[in-house]
Amino acid sequence: MENFNHKLPIQIRFNDIDSLGHVNNAVYLTYFDLGKADYFQTIKKEIIDWTQIDIVVANVNIDFFSPTYMNEKLEVHTKVTIIGNKSVKLLQHLINTETNEMKSICYTVMVGYHPQLKQSKVISDEWRLAIDNYEGR
Repeated sequence: MENFNHKLPIQIRFNDIDSLGHVNNAVYLTYFDLGKADYFQTIKKEIIDWTQIDIVVANVNIDFFSPTYMNEKLEVHTKVTIIGNKSVKLLQHLINTETNEMKSICYTVMVGYHPQLKQSKVISDEWRLAIDNYEGR
């Protein structure tokens, strides 16, 4: 198991469950998005104005290992593994906290983005410093 500084408890809601009785695969993305948003607010130590954010998702891949059911206790673990020139790679695990079973893994690439110019940009020193400080690098 990877070492994660950031862990967010997830509440499973009734509408997350599909006709097979487990969390619908599309809902996992929502759980991982909650983890990312909380991670970024934690490392920045402030409420983020998401309309002014200068980093956006470019790619998401999720591997599913076993079904997740309504009464499971879950956490999303999040960390940045690599900071490139214009991109950041995140790793996230969805874990059952009672059994320590890994339910799924999410790999996300985010890119620096200039919203007014609608083009990519270099990851800011502010993001680099916040991530490195939080991750202990």
